[in-house]
Amino acid sequence: MEEPQEISSTNDSCVGDIVIEKYLVESKEAASHVQLACSVQHCAFPLDGNQLCIWNTEDPSHQRLILRGHQQPITAVAFGNTANPLLICSASQDCVIMWKLDECREKVLEGLTPRGTVMRTLLGKVLCLRFCPDDRVVAACAGNKILVLDVESLSTSAELEGHRGPVTAAEFCAWRARVLVSVSEDRSFKVWDHRLGSLIYSSSVLTDVLLLQLWIFSLGESHHYRCVTHVDLKKKTESFSTRRVESQLCSLPEESQLPSTDGLERGGEIEVELPVLSLAPCALSLVPSSERGFVSSENASCLWIGSSAGLFILNLANFELEAVLRYKDFRNLSIQVAGSCAVMGKTGNHMAFCLLTSLFGSQVAVLEIRLACLVRSLPRPNVGKDLSVLPRSGVLPTSPLYFALVEEKSTKPASQKQSAVRSVVKDQPLVFHSRVRSSGYTSAPHVTMFLPKTNIKNNGKRSSKCKNNYKCKEYPSESPLPTRLSKQLAVASDPTAVCCLQFSDDGRRLACGLANHLSLVFDADLSGKPAVFSGHDGAVSTVCWSHDGRWLLSTSQDGTLRVWSARRTELALCLGEGMFPRPVQSAQFYYIDAFILSSSGPEFQLLKYHVDTCNDDLRRYKQKSRCKAVFSLRMTDAVEMTSFSAVNDFYSYIVLTAGRNRTLEVFDLNVGRSAALIAGAHSRPVHQICQNKGSSFMSQQSQVYNLFATTAVGDGMRLWDLRTLRCERRFEGHPSRGYPCRIAFSPCGRYVACGAEDRHVYVYEMGSSTFSHRLAGHTDTVTAVAFNPSAPQLATATLDGKLQLFLAE
Repeated sequence: MEEPQEISSTNDSCVGDIVIEKYLVESKEAASHVQLACSVQHCAFPLDGNQLCIWNTEDPSHQRLILRGHQQPITAVAFGNTANPLLICSASQDCVIMWKLDECREKVLEGLTPRGTVMRTLLGKVLCLRFCPDDRVVAACAGNKILVLDVESLSTSAELEGHRGPVTAAEFCAWRARVLVSVSEDRSFKVWDHRLGSLIYSSSVLTDVLLLQLWIFSLGESHHYRCVTHVDLKKKTESFSTRRVESQLCSLPEESQLPSTDGLERGGEIEVELPVLSLAPCALSLVPSSERGFVSSENASCLWIGSSAGLFILNLANFELEAVLRYKDFRNLSIQVAGSCAVMGKTGNHMAFCLLTSLFGSQVAVLEIRLACLVRSLPRPNVGKDLSVLPRSGVLPTSPLYFALVEEKSTKPASQKQSAVRSVVKDQPLVFHSRVRSSGYTSAPHVTMFLPKTNIKNNGKRSSKCKNNYKCKEYPSESPLPTRLSKQLAVASDPTAVCCLQFSDDGRRLACGLANHLSLVFDADLSGKPAVFSGHDGAVSTVCWSHDGRWLLSTSQDGTLRVWSARRTELALCLGEGMFPRPVQSAQFYYIDAFILSSSGPEFQLLKYHVDTCNDDLRRYKQKSRCKAVFSLRMTDAVEMTSFSAVNDFYSYIVLTAGRNRTLEVFDLNVGRSAALIAGAHSRPVHQICQNKGSSFMSQQSQVYNLFATTAVGDGMRLWDLRTLRCERRFEGHPSRGYPCRIAFSPCGRYVACGAEDRHVYVYEMGSSTFSHRLAGHTDTVTAVAFNPSAPQLATATLDGKLQLFLAE
């Protein structure tokens, strides 16, 4: 056995200890296209054709163990899953043999020849072997059949037939021992109950199996074995290269010693015609967070993908590559193109072992990959770590927020100075000092974000009936999701598209904007006659409630922004030509109703407004409402803004924007400038940014307020974390290929719902990449969704002008 040698990168860097070639042997016969095996402590591979060689990865000084018993060349090897006894199974055309590794080693120490147990003979060429989780049975894929062999009785417990081509891979489900999945050269994917010997599910969606393609399925029974996503590793590699280049551009000076990415920048992609050889779990979460660098989530599940040209680490939450290790990037590596590959990534000591055989030669090598060094070698951009939706300091004197509020205070007449002082935003916590029952204070260790409507000034005008009927109740955090269709109604006599929906902050009213230029306000239960707001000359694209519920803001395709009195259904303020350089595209209330944010063209404006609340029927027609722009910011490269979002329910300095060039940009209004830029957020322009704003009726953990979702036509939905500026999860199960369907977070922060073109609403759990519920009952494309902030209710709108209300069971 040759001495272990360190393999350094061909790039001029100091990360030569990423890969160490621990073991190299020359076999008399090539072992390419053979299923190899790696366990936590051992690697197994064919040597000289019909001999089984086992090497101890934890103690390389141990002499390699050679097991003989096959007459024909070995075609597949697999380790068992239990440590005691550690089983290994090997297959050739003449027989399938089971070995007990400890007994074999004892025989060798005694000077005897170890013998295995022959389980079956003359099966033909076995391409794959797999043990079930408890090692009671082993599946052998021979031809187009799968034979399930009982380890104890040495009998065949099931023979599974159904594939039309040779079965190339099989795997037992880790949490459901009865389930076995298989893939064949006929490009089909099947799910079996091997105990009953029956087929559960079959799909022929796979294409180009031998190219760098990956399909990810959900095996949950409630998910009906659906395909979650399809990953093109060639495109992912190109995207990974782009991310590395961009991260280097924004890296710190002290990070200039990181390895070069010249090969990737020049387009030196891996050979895309070479196949995926193996898959294995990757314990990337075990690497200390200080060393993970570019990797986004601490708890992300990752997957090793072994190919002929290199190794990939795929994040199964966002389906992005976290690392790429190409063999040719490391000089003196004995094998540059692999014929077979096996990876063990669950070693528990920040190491991974990769067993390779040469595609064009007869060499076999064992590589030790140091995960901490691998991820540390990636550029680590220093952006996002200081960003937070929750303010970490008071308003700066130089902030446009501070200037506008103080200026407003200074212009108040002397008789109003006392009220003006109360309206100025001070350096104070996000909650107020008066404590209200059922406001979420009892849900420690959560951070209390809101008090239910205690800051609304009613001036004693709310009727006693309202006081009695609408008491503040805490949102039931453990309540079931609203999935039962309770009510459906048409908003107009003729089919009219509903463009947008929003519940008021108290959950009592629902506003919707229509394509027929009207805005309607319904009671939350869709009962009674709606209030009608007319005046726009184009389809209403945005409706937004003020935090106190007194005002309703709307924007339209006519390019105007209007503020309405929600009680009187009257126009209070109209902004249009002359106020903005371009027509208004979207707007919302901001900073607990202190400002209005609006977007037009490539910029957004911070507007300070005053609405005249005169109650005199003669004087109120003399409009005294006013508004002025106090600050504006333009997107990088002056691209047209397609969406923006900011929190109004509590004080926050962050404004999120999306541009026509598919970028996301984060602005910090406390310092009055752009704070971060995310390029290539989607493959198409983002049409909605949706923040997890919580609810006034329940509290969440503080860090989850930094989560926001984006959606683009034809590119699904993505979940982002403001602290990392990384896509943390992708949701792709809903069809949205031509119409910009909108999305919404639940008040508890556990779910995100989205409309779809197949007349359904899809609801995703935040911890899963596939939808948990698919809500039917719609008659056309679902254009908008909205969760009630005070009760488990979900409102949806369709392109043919209908509203649906879903309640919890």
